[in-house]
Amino acid sequence: MILVTGATGNAGGEVARVLVNSGQKVRALVRSTHQGTLLEGVEGVTGDLNRPETLAAALSGVQGVFLLSGYQDMPGLLARMRRAGVERVVLLSGSSAPTGDMSNAITRYMVRSEIAVRESGVPWTILQPNSFMSNALRWAPQIRAGDPVRAPFPNVRVAAIDPFDLAQVAAQALISAEHEGKSYRLSGPESLLPEEQVAILGRVLGRALQFKGLSDEEARAEMNASMPAEYVTAFFSFFAEGKLDESRVLPTVEEITGKRPRPLLEWALMHADAFR
Repeated sequence: MILVTGATGNAGGEVARVLVNSGQKVRALVRSTHQGTLLEGVEGVTGDLNRPETLAAALSGVQGVFLLSGYQDMPGLLARMRRAGVERVVLLSGSSAPTGDMSNAITRYMVRSEIAVRESGVPWTILQPNSFMSNALRWAPQIRAGDPVRAPFPNVRVAAIDPFDLAQVAAQALISAEHEGKSYRLSGPESLLPEEQVAILGRVLGRALQFKGLSDEEARAEMNASMPAEYVTAFFSFFAEGKLDESRVLPTVEEITGKRPRPLLEWALMHADAFR
């Protein structure tokens, strides 16, 4: 049995799908309101990862856990998993964790999560992916409304990864001891500017989408309206100040899975209805 956290999200949902399709038993930790959104074949169990004492049922009989970063008591959470007999944890971290910049709010919670996993006594694998292709879904309301697609950091290239490819790597790490004690940086197969990403979406939709790159001032104002200030500062550190490079195309996905990661065009074709 493998427990997947975040199974109703983009990454965890794909991990659950890949595991089910490969014949694994999968349990998802969910809030009760999300029970109906789970993939067929996935067992839903309620619990709160910020309250490890609520996880007895979720962890019963579990051999592997796909774990997101950033919970309040990661050491306590992992200690609970160790006592329950969990044999392997695959942690979803992020591309900035290797920088070790503890002044950055996003990097800080990822680094702390990685430290907790490494010190947990449970065999582990850490995944550090670039930004997800599914982040393009934030443009869906603009595209459906027919407005120009507005995006921050228009001059920053990113080799975004399809969550499906992240899931393929995670599944390998969850079912095989071959990847224990390893950290993997992951990317997609192409490095694209935001305008190039929007153009690909336009091809799929059969529309000539207009693109408008936001100035840093415009971007900061919009981001401040939708996320905590410390995260806005973190993203500006990454992309406006250039402290994070997600432009490199890395071979890791193909090395682990034997398959080239999916390009954005393929992801967009599979998710086109979300933009219509």
